[in-house]
Amino acid sequence: MTDSGDCPACLSQRRTRPGPSCRSWFYIPRLILPVCFPRGRGPTHRGWMWVLSQDLPRDSKGNTTLETGPALGALSTGGSPHTCDVPFDESRVLLVTVYSGVCALGLPANGLTAWLTLLQARQGHVLAVYLFCLALCELLYISTLPLWVIYIQHGHHWPLSPWACKAAAYIFFCNLYLSILFLCCISCDRFLAVVYALETRGRRHQKTAILVSAAVFLLVGLVHSPVFKMEHNGTCFETLPMDRRVAGYYYARFMVGFAVPLFIIAVTNQRIFRTVQLSTSLSTAQKAKVRLLAIAVVAIFLVCFAPYHLVLLIKAVAFSYYRGAADLVCTLEIRLYTVSVVFLSLATVNSVADPIIYVLAAEATRQEVCRMHKGWKKWSTKTDNTKLTCSKDSDEARSPMSLTNSYGFPEPVHPPGPSPGSPEGLAEGSC
Repeated sequence: MTDSGDCPACLSQRRTRPGPSCRSWFYIPRLILPVCFPRGRGPTHRGWMWVLSQDLPRDSKGNTTLETGPALGALSTGGSPHTCDVPFDESRVLLVTVYSGVCALGLPANGLTAWLTLLQARQGHVLAVYLFCLALCELLYISTLPLWVIYIQHGHHWPLSPWACKAAAYIFFCNLYLSILFLCCISCDRFLAVVYALETRGRRHQKTAILVSAAVFLLVGLVHSPVFKMEHNGTCFETLPMDRRVAGYYYARFMVGFAVPLFIIAVTNQRIFRTVQLSTSLSTAQKAKVRLLAIAVVAIFLVCFAPYHLVLLIKAVAFSYYRGAADLVCTLEIRLYTVSVVFLSLATVNSVADPIIYVLAAEATRQEVCRMHKGWKKWSTKTDNTKLTCSKDSDEARSPMSLTNSYGFPEPVHPPGPSPGSPEGLAEGSC
């Protein structure tokens, strides 16, 4: 056989003629793969038919068909089909319970966190900017958890529109790495404030924190924008077995999204611990506060994000080791599925851990809550007194609108002394 025309599979579409080292082209619908043989050793016409009949799967009528396997998935636009028999039912109760609990606890916790950190950010605190952005990310992700619960209850089949699947997946991926990067921002900010306290005094500006936060949002949003270009295949971004493209994503997510931030967080917090330990100007209470924040950052990062990314790395390495063999990759997916679900749940619990550890455990935030509570009580008392002293004959004086306009929202009043965000403010007693 000396020409691609001798191959029956090439008769339907001829792209190009073979080169001197490649005797023929093997055409498959949607794919053209070169099959090269040394001159004089090329397959016969019967050999081509043997390749077609033996290597390609057949449908119910015996006709040869092609399903894009994991080794070829990166070359196709639709990805690999859902062929692994993964026990989705075993994880349904766990995922629904975790998602529902995170939604019930995380929504008010992150809402309160966003409100308190916004008040602190308005007073010029740099760290509050990162905490506020972190709370916003968690609120946005929590808003998609009901969609994931519906998806799981339907046996991992997306019942809504494909656009809703892409939007929910986009928010999940963005939230995951926005949380990681904002943990890095918090560690770097504490590193500058503690290790280089004198050098950075007066140089840590809130505008810088705002610009850094905007850059983080823009970077993560652009990196995950290809999600909207991927095809919807019934499931919602659960490619089983994985293909080359998914394996490449796993490698990139582990290295760029986990390993690099882990290095930054480890180095900065190690220096913070060392500086605080050797400091003679900080009291024991102040040292404990700084250590608590550093421990919280490291603990949340390792507990919530490390197991999830280690599973991604194991899957990607196994895919490369098995060279995309569908049966072996599926076997690994089935064995790791329960572990993957548990680690995914840990990553989701991060939405509850962030506000509890970072904000509600902070001394300045507890004081802010007490001031807000006192302000509301004072505002309520003034409102009641106004209602009692107003003239009964004046309809306008009785109007709730006039009372609302007369007494605005109570502004938190800070006592004289160090600001809540300063190291000295951390030593103040709780109210």
